[in-house]
Amino acid sequence: MSHKVTLIEGDGIGPEVIRAARKIIDTTDVKIDWDVCQAGAEVFKKGLPTGVPQETIDSILRNKVALKGPLETPVGHGEKSANVTLRKLFETYGNIRPIHEIPGVPTPYSGRGIDLVIVRENVEDLYAGIEHMQTPGTAQCLKLISRKGCEKIVRLAFEFARSEGRKMVHCATKANIMKLTEGLMKRTFEDVAKEYPDLEAYHIIVDNCAHQMVKKPEQFDVIVTTNMNGDILSDLGSALIGGLGFAPGANVGNNFAIFEAVHGSAPKYAGKNTINPTAVLMSGVMMLRYLKEFEAASQIEQALFKTLDLDKIHTRDITADGTTASTTDFTDTIIRNLGKVYPGYQERPYKPLKLPYVPDIPDLVKPKERCVTGVDIFIEAGLNPEALGNGLKEIMNHTPFALTGISSRGVTVYPVSGKIQPEATDFFRCRFMGTKNNQDIDDSEIFDLLGKISPHYRWTHIEKLHVFDGRQAYSKDHGES
Repeated sequence: MSHKVTLIEGDGIGPEVIRAARKIIDTTDVKIDWDVCQAGAEVFKKGLPTGVPQETIDSILRNKVALKGPLETPVGHGEKSANVTLRKLFETYGNIRPIHEIPGVPTPYSGRGIDLVIVRENVEDLYAGIEHMQTPGTAQCLKLISRKGCEKIVRLAFEFARSEGRKMVHCATKANIMKLTEGLMKRTFEDVAKEYPDLEAYHIIVDNCAHQMVKKPEQFDVIVTTNMNGDILSDLGSALIGGLGFAPGANVGNNFAIFEAVHGSAPKYAGKNTINPTAVLMSGVMMLRYLKEFEAASQIEQALFKTLDLDKIHTRDITADGTTASTTDFTDTIIRNLGKVYPGYQERPYKPLKLPYVPDIPDLVKPKERCVTGVDIFIEAGLNPEALGNGLKEIMNHTPFALTGISSRGVTVYPVSGKIQPEATDFFRCRFMGTKNNQDIDDSEIFDLLGKISPHYRWTHIEKLHVFDGRQAYSKDHGES
């Protein structure tokens, strides 16, 4: 059987590591028709702000599977990341990053049997990239977490655990602080876990997870988490096994899969023939298993282990005694070792990954009852909190609202009980609650309130305070009664 795969060489060291991986895969019995496409820096230079041309999009739409090298990402300015664009465009909502001890790569953890997988939500959270300067001195980033997104990634984690014969799934969140967003991931995990009685399921606070990964990484099997948490934990995990040069990854959705290494484009090493292609090669191994080419994946893995451990052929990034090989020599040695058995190699009982089903409807959660009980109005003001609070109260007459508090950076600054006044910025959240008991606040009433405020103060945005099925759907600030 021949597979059609989109191949994106990428930027910096990308072409070198992709060529190495392609050469090794092509030496196996697997037949792949590679469709070579562009994305990243060269596309940005042509003036395309996404970094992904239509030809590349069309290729992935046709082939459903892509193997890509690292793409350069503008930092702190300019265009969006082409990497993130590809993940979002094809709804590859799951980022799977194995962290496996590599024989022949010495680390402080050698011999401890590290073998875990981070399953990272890939399209939501802070990586939605929705940011605004609320005032000249205060920036905001929206952390968006949906029940649908949580359910898809949690189910993928459990299904992935089953596909590799794993026994345990941890869910790592910061639900103790972000009770609505990270808490939604935790609650979804606990709900879905009931459908997988064959797997152990545990929740863990993400900072403790990071601590435990350094202290005793062998205790973990699969860790599912939100987007930014997953990015940080997976890089931490790669350091345990020798660095980013050994960190493969897969972006998986219900219809498309894009395989790529975790590391970046490392432009200062480009063209020197010294780079380690292992991460991209192991991403290719993940791709082969996704394509159900389990035998070829096993052959490449064993050839890699023999090259590193028994032959002691190492690229410059591996701190060990042995031969320092060029990228091409390292690649050729792996090819010579194809078909050879690595002693003690134990292959997992791999099965095809069953992709989870979550209804494809926007409003997955439908409350039976809902109402708006108040409104947060965010105001820019160069005033002390007491002056702002007193000023707002003066204009509240004849409105169905009461000012219940003002906060800055999540801390109540008005009214303040005690002698300590928390420090404020020029960006205030002003909470107005409805004074009519159990009555839904109408939009016209909110507009009237804004009409009273806007002649006196500069407001930046508003948030309705919802109650769904009798449950408060907004957070309180530190110090709020």
